[in-house]
Amino acid sequence: MTHPGPATLPLLAHTQPDAVVAWRHDGPVTVERFLGDVWRLAAGLPDGKHVLNVCADRYRFTVGLAASLVRGKISLLPSTHTPETVRQLRVFAPDAFCLTDSPACDIDLPQHRFPDFEEATPSPEGCAVPMIDVDQTVAYVFTSGSTGAPMPHPKTWGALVRNIAAEADRLGVVGTPFTLIGTVPPQHMYGFESTVLLALLSGGSIWSGRPFYPADIAGALDAVPRPRVLVSTPFHLRTLLAADAAVPPADLVVSATAPLSGNLAVAVEAQLQCPLIEIYGCTETGQTATRRTAETAEWQLMRGLRLSVEDGKVWAHGGHVETPTMLGDIIEPTSGDRFLLHGRSADLVNIAGKRSSLGYLNHQLNAIPGVVDGSFFMPDDEQSDGVTRLTAVVVAPGLDRATLLQALRERIDPLFLPRPLIFADALPRNATGKLPRAALEELRRTLGGE
Repeated sequence: MTHPGPATLPLLAHTQPDAVVAWRHDGPVTVERFLGDVWRLAAGLPDGKHVLNVCADRYRFTVGLAASLVRGKISLLPSTHTPETVRQLRVFAPDAFCLTDSPACDIDLPQHRFPDFEEATPSPEGCAVPMIDVDQTVAYVFTSGSTGAPMPHPKTWGALVRNIAAEADRLGVVGTPFTLIGTVPPQHMYGFESTVLLALLSGGSIWSGRPFYPADIAGALDAVPRPRVLVSTPFHLRTLLAADAAVPPADLVVSATAPLSGNLAVAVEAQLQCPLIEIYGCTETGQTATRRTAETAEWQLMRGLRLSVEDGKVWAHGGHVETPTMLGDIIEPTSGDRFLLHGRSADLVNIAGKRSSLGYLNHQLNAIPGVVDGSFFMPDDEQSDGVTRLTAVVVAPGLDRATLLQALRERIDPLFLPRPLIFADALPRNATGKLPRAALEELRRTLGGE
């Protein structure tokens, strides 16, 4: 355990041993119980320095993270757990082991099963909150393979604490006994920050489950006291509204991982009877800006962050961003700490001298009445015979191809109409609502097109 000092910060913001840090199906978990579980798990962890924590139960994941921290271990947070990703992790960290709470886990690493802590055991350290060195590397977060070869980005405790402090301030949850319900996995950077660290470092609590279907989300909201915060994605929120089911009110909705339309934001606020705050960020910088999407298209930078433009590239620096970092997005600074986001630089499309972005095209496609879900993408062979052709995959059970193409012609330049336009029963989104490029390519090969 790191002893208190000027270069340490606490693991928890909670100050009372009976404060609630988590909610499980059998009731609340106090700080005293949590710390006892942390030290019991920490005592039995293997010697390896690197941990792949794949616990599906959010409380167990959080205990595993805290136990790793007090033992000086580093959590590995890749974007997927495919066999190829695991092989890459073994090369990167040969001493890595997998912490799991599933007997069916088939990840090819030495496995350590999360113990069955049925009874509360007092922490050997009492209720003293562990202090963590600000320079300690907490995790390596890996960039998504969809934007290039996975690359590790170290996250130190000090930078993460500053990031979460700025988020808590912006969301207005400081000093509030809120409960976080997350539809995103804690292993994803967004879920890691906004469903785990936000609770630990701001005095809130987490819901241990990960509701996915609308009925599960409604059940989770009903299972915890107010104030409650739903941390979700545009995909999950769109599915929730489409279900047209009774959903208990929330006190705040947070969304990230993909751009959210203003219309969807307005509908979510009406359904859940609370504000919706959208977060913009990336693996390299963490959370960078927020906006209330129902009211404005402008983003506001997190506390202490600044943007600078050099040679047409936008750099983020200050605040929790420890070194100037280039952003891979098309950003238009407006005034002060505000900016507009026009999509990813890699999403730019140029056809016959006309330019657009996949983000803009996707927004127009999903705004068409009757479209449940849809996405444009550029196939691997898009430059065949020197002709750029976009593909779109869409879930629109009540529309035919001619009707949908006519609706698109009214919204986008005909040069960007998809060829082919593929209809599917569902899109192959992952747990955070993103569409891996490889999955889209496989869907295109399987379903074909025009």
